[in-house]
Amino acid sequence: MRGFDLIVIGGGLVGGAVAFGAARLGARVALLDEGDVAFRAARGNFGLVWIQSKGAGMPPYAHWSRQSAALWAGLSDALSEVTGVAPALRQNGGFAFCLSDDEFARQAERVQRMHNESGGIGTRMLDRAELRAMLPQVGDEVVGAAFCPIDGHANPLLLLRGLQAGLLAKGGEYLPGRHVDAIDYDGGFTVQCGAERFTCAKVVIAAGLGSRDLAPMVGLEMPVTPLKGQILVTERVRPFLDYATHVVRQTDEGSVMMGDSQEDVGFDIRTTTPVLKDIAARNIKVFPLLREANVVRTWGALRVMTPDGCPIYEESVSHPGAFSATCHSGVTLAGAHAMALAPAILGAGLPPAMKAFEAARFKSGKINVPSF
Repeated sequence: MRGFDLIVIGGGLVGGAVAFGAARLGARVALLDEGDVAFRAARGNFGLVWIQSKGAGMPPYAHWSRQSAALWAGLSDALSEVTGVAPALRQNGGFAFCLSDDEFARQAERVQRMHNESGGIGTRMLDRAELRAMLPQVGDEVVGAAFCPIDGHANPLLLLRGLQAGLLAKGGEYLPGRHVDAIDYDGGFTVQCGAERFTCAKVVIAAGLGSRDLAPMVGLEMPVTPLKGQILVTERVRPFLDYATHVVRQTDEGSVMMGDSQEDVGFDIRTTTPVLKDIAARNIKVFPLLREANVVRTWGALRVMTPDGCPIYEESVSHPGAFSATCHSGVTLAGAHAMALAPAILGAGLPPAMKAFEAARFKSGKINVPSF
């Protein structure tokens, strides 16, 4: 039986960031990963560090996302220094395109509402002429866009690889193929994985869609459900898009990812031609040059959604030292998870401002519309 200061259950972007953040502070950390039988939301991630629309109706989420954006460059530097794996962060702004006057009006209202609720971060509406000056390749059907200067994007696979490599470099243990059967508590924790037993002073449940079943073992609730998104990827094309956008991004390798579908279909991750056709059609309107690009692969993946689309962070009352951590924004919030959440978990616990993220909010009847 091996002992650790902290065990993180869930080897995706959320669990990986918390584990790396704790290990770089000197804690003895184990990261338990169920393996390829899991749905692996991290490997289907679009890769945005997206701030402009996060937290509509929930200012604490907006502020947490902004804090993460500010911490992201430090995380990128730390991973590069420790592992040599750079997550290809580009954080020079992001666009949300509008294909009609009605879309433009609705987007402008959202921007103003976010400003009124959570304060300004420089997000502004651009008309067609202003947009064309920044993105000459944009199509004639685009009437304008919202632009946020702190949005960005990164390579989610390199981020995941870097977090796991960083954990190992800092003396932590990555333990794949472990399905957690039980978590016992007697002032400390014993995590059971088949015949194996691991002990720890603190434990974090960050297992994505599997968290729903694990959380009650330590007196927590994590009512997460799947929401499918489908993505198309083109062949490598010449560089034309250095910014993040909410529906299309050019990767550091030159390929182009297109997505943003939202389907409530349970655990079905199959791709479907009608949805992929709609994604392609909209993005060809945004960037007509994509009409000539060949699609080389597609996939479906499941977002980890709470009832209001906002994260859950909480320490158990009945099992002190057990924490929940889940969100659908594993890339966006990686900076905060590694550089702010992990130190809080290792230290005195979550600060009072994090109380807004507790699962008890779902019983109050005050559920926000999910924010993407």
